[in-house]
Amino acid sequence: MVQLTLVLPFALPAPEFAPDLVRSLQAPALAALVSRTAAHHRQPYDQRARALPHEVWLARALGLEQHGQPGFAVAAMRGFGLDPQDGTWFIINPSHIEIARSHLMMPDLRQLDLHDADSRALFDAARPYIEEAGHTLEYGDAQTWFMRADDWAGMDTSTPDAAVGMNLTDCMPTGPRALAYRKLQNEIQMLWYTHPANAARESRRQAPVNAFWLWGAASATTTTTANTVFPAQGEQGPRPYSPHAELPKPVNGTTVASFETPGWLSALATERLTALDQVGATQADTLLIAGNVAAPAIAADWSGWLYEMQRLESELFAPLLAALTAGRIKQLKLVMSHRDAHAEFTTTAMAQRKFWRRPTLERLI
Repeated sequence: MVQLTLVLPFALPAPEFAPDLVRSLQAPALAALVSRTAAHHRQPYDQRARALPHEVWLARALGLEQHGQPGFAVAAMRGFGLDPQDGTWFIINPSHIEIARSHLMMPDLRQLDLHDADSRALFDAARPYIEEAGHTLEYGDAQTWFMRADDWAGMDTSTPDAAVGMNLTDCMPTGPRALAYRKLQNEIQMLWYTHPANAARESRRQAPVNAFWLWGAASATTTTTANTVFPAQGEQGPRPYSPHAELPKPVNGTTVASFETPGWLSALATERLTALDQVGATQADTLLIAGNVAAPAIAADWSGWLYEMQRLESELFAPLLAALTAGRIKQLKLVMSHRDAHAEFTTTAMAQRKFWRRPTLERLI
């Protein structure tokens, strides 16, 4: 029997809309999974982390937390088949920054619709400038590049999903080398302003790529890439997040799978699923990151959020509940989040026999 951990970013409804969304969601299997549990807890989020709750959880679970921040760059490079060798590497996401009423903001990078040809052209144009500044640039996929900047180690950065829709003044990298970052950013912005790839994008009524987002710093000499997940914990109440808290000892030998996630996150996985029914066929302990709910939640498209949650109910929750009660799965853990907290629900076949616990989605509120 296998153990499954499902990481579902933005599957917790936004607190201000949670009661209405939960009433509209028809998900009896999910209700059973979050009601009849062997363990559960909800953990508030510390805004100082500059990353979203599920990103902090993943960084810790995969052993990729560095200096209190998610350090995904080196592991993602290896997922793309790149050799990071030495030094400090950052993830670079080509992005679009726009002027809101009173501040700069960055829309969701999932909506940028940047394809390989345009990305390669922008990458090739930027590379000489970045190398002249003393850095190295590597290409992962259309929306995921990597930059080596050893002297930028210790830069305090925000993940792109934590910055989306926010005032970018509060999210820009900070630290002794922040000025060097801003100078390089300005040079690349001027270079791309008249680039043919952006002219072609604007002719197709697409937003121009006018900036890059830097984050996820990691060092090849200190990053651990062993796939790990947390063991189950006992029933407990909320506990505040602390970047210095002692972590539970991880369990090794877990397969990491992804479904509809950004390129950098898919690169952390050993299996990239094209359909959710592939999860039930696994014969190994698995951590699955399913990102299909994130885009509508970030856009506050709650009808889209309900659609994706119903999709998870029929294609994932219901089959896994059946496998759990039949004894084919030993333990199932759900890690669900929104911008301000994450919740963990651990259930087993024995826990599902707690008939006195009425299945309800109220624990999602």
